[in-house]
Amino acid sequence: MAKSLLLLASVVVFGNVAIHSAFAPDLIVDMAKILLDNYCSPEKLTGMQEAIDAASSNTEILSIPDPDTLASVLTGGVQSTINDPRLVISNEPNYVPAVAPALPPLPPDQLIGVLQSSIKLEVLEGNIGYLRIDHIIGEELADKIGTLLLELVWKKILPTSALIFDLRYTGSGDLSGIPYIVSYFTDAEPLIHIDSVYDRPSDTTTEMWSMPTLLGERYGTKKSLVILTSANTKGIAEDVAYCLKNLKRATIVGEKTAGGSVKIDKIKIGDTDFYVTVPSAKSINPITGKSWEVTGVTPDVEVDAEDALAVAIKIINLRAEIPAILEAAGTLVADNYAFENVGADVAEKLAAASGDYNLISSKVDLETKLSADLMTLSGDKCLKTTHNTPPLPPMNPSPEMFIELIKVSFHTDLFENNIGYLRFDMFGNFEEVQAIAQIIVEHVWNKVVNTDALIVDLRNNVGGATTAIAGFCSYFFDADKQVLLDKLYDRPSGTTKELWTLPELTGARYGSKKSLIILTSRATAGAAEEFVYIMKKHGRAMIVGETTNGASHPPETFRVGDSDVFLSIPTTHSDTAQGPAWEGAGVTPHIPVPADAALDTAKGILNKHFAGAKK
Repeated sequence: MAKSLLLLASVVVFGNVAIHSAFAPDLIVDMAKILLDNYCSPEKLTGMQEAIDAASSNTEILSIPDPDTLASVLTGGVQSTINDPRLVISNEPNYVPAVAPALPPLPPDQLIGVLQSSIKLEVLEGNIGYLRIDHIIGEELADKIGTLLLELVWKKILPTSALIFDLRYTGSGDLSGIPYIVSYFTDAEPLIHIDSVYDRPSDTTTEMWSMPTLLGERYGTKKSLVILTSANTKGIAEDVAYCLKNLKRATIVGEKTAGGSVKIDKIKIGDTDFYVTVPSAKSINPITGKSWEVTGVTPDVEVDAEDALAVAIKIINLRAEIPAILEAAGTLVADNYAFENVGADVAEKLAAASGDYNLISSKVDLETKLSADLMTLSGDKCLKTTHNTPPLPPMNPSPEMFIELIKVSFHTDLFENNIGYLRFDMFGNFEEVQAIAQIIVEHVWNKVVNTDALIVDLRNNVGGATTAIAGFCSYFFDADKQVLLDKLYDRPSGTTKELWTLPELTGARYGSKKSLIILTSRATAGAAEEFVYIMKKHGRAMIVGETTNGASHPPETFRVGDSDVFLSIPTTHSDTAQGPAWEGAGVTPHIPVPADAALDTAKGILNKHFAGAKK
């Protein structure tokens, strides 16, 4: 930093040639002092004083003959050194400081005309308010014309159901206007610390708080507020947008803003025609601890400025549908969720959570939040939004195709001591499996049925249909006695179905006497968990691996009202007469080991068993 400023202080380099200057080095010294005393981020000026001292002792003078060129060179040096594009050095011999014109004492009808020409107000279809303000007035002016603004603007905005606040063209404003605007979109209590502004010349920080009393009613916190921005949104308007965004009160739609400043001063450099434009104050948001200055305000929904209004209307129309969607979703859950008491509780809490959806900006946002809420409120990862994927068209594969499909769907092996191994990663629908049962027996089951022990690997089995569970379980029980495997309660119908072992099967049974180990992992889910649960509950298998996923019986898909939102709702649960089953919690293994160690562990257990039997 000091080195860069020293370079500015001593020479200006064109190519590789250092040129003696025609301007006194006091120009650089005075410029540096102005920055030291006025620049809003003094921490960036470390080493500046040393540079000033070095420049003061330098006897060379700047020889650039053209003052505009010199100003441009100095601007580039300062901006690159401090990394702030708002810093500008200019040569302006005829500069006259701008003075904000005082509002003349106009007759009421003329004042009304002035206000109406500077503020655009509409009530759009759907009772959506639209308000465009190109300059944000401050406290003094607001006190003078507040009553007129209330009558001409605010009372027309208040009855609207949502508001689009257009700041795409707002490039000027007064710092004292920030609390006024923000307060109309917050509650009276509690007071909120909305911003802090550090002023470098006075070395003071001013906290801005929401106002306890306002002229007229507040718009409040319940109705949707969308702020439109563009690359031309600058200064005070950026602060308003940033405050309301981080208070989670508004959704910003449009382009990234300019990255201006809450206060810019133009200061004459000594007794010259050069001026320094310097940001002399900066905003520090109490929520983020950061500022929007230089970087700009990033919109929540980034679109071209010209498309921002249409996108905002679309967002507000979506939000208008949300209460009905939540109500319909709650009703579906209450009427169909497998665990009735949980479903009723979820529906009640979901209805009360509608205010939490005020910042939804798209259907994807809505589905994501609704899914998260359903899972949080129920504790069930399977109760969520889903897509209504149409079923695949029916196929008529040839026997040869079935055989190839079975070869890739099942994996078998034979280990030492006649230990069989069977892996499959999805349970099929009973009707589909029944149709090809003979092929499965011939190409899969017959390879392992005559082993002395069997390892069934479900570590990668993510579920599927439960309709074939009773049939598969039956292979591991004897034919002379039917066994009640489980009771399944169906919430929509209010009925309970009993699952019994089947008296007749395709192919030979494995029976109840030979050792059976089932491998599990955290990925083992749904129908696979039901199988594991049944076999463990009846003491028919040893479970080795990790606690299973804790999913659910295959959920059903429901459309939420007339919307395009769909819910995946588990409607069936296993018998809970003896306590919780596996839904939600998963099945705990007898031998807990990491999934990748489960197979070796199982083989070790069986080999040890057979070795002991031989003795």
